Order: sequence, then C-alpha cells, then structure tokens
Amino acid sequence: MQKKLTLSIDEDLIKFAHKFSKETHQSISHIVEEYLSQLKKQKDKKEFNPRLENLYGIFEDEPIPDKKELRRIFHDKSHN
Repeated sequence: MQKKLTLSIDEDLIKFAHKFSKETHQSISHIVEEYLSQLKKQKDKKEFNPRLENLYGIFEDEPIPDKKELRRIFHDKSHN
C-alpha cells in the first residue's frame, strides 16, 4: 500500500535529486524507496542470533572440523 511521506531536505540535495531524477528517468520517490529498501535488506542480513553471531566466520580460513571438535568450539564460544 503506497502512502505519502513529507521530507525536509537540504536545498542542495533537492537540486541534486531533481537532476539525478531527470538523468536516470526515475521519480525521486522511486529513488528514495529503492535506497530505503536496500538499507532494510542490509539490516535484515546483519541481524543474527547472538550465539550464531559469535560463530560467524569462525571457519573462514580453516577446513570444517569433525562433529566433536565443532561441539567443543561451540561450547567454548558460547561461554565466553
């Protein structure tokens, strides 16, 4: 559902927005909507469970260990 939004923006940015809008054949509303959509996607990707976030990237430079080693690493990380 589309709704209207009023923004207060610096005059130079307004001029830039109009120029960019004409150059790219996009409405300013579409440009702002796309930008906010990208921000939302980035934010959604970064929200992990804190326990999972502690483990993120742990095996980036090494091969994945066996199951027993994984459990040990998980418990070590979750207790720190």
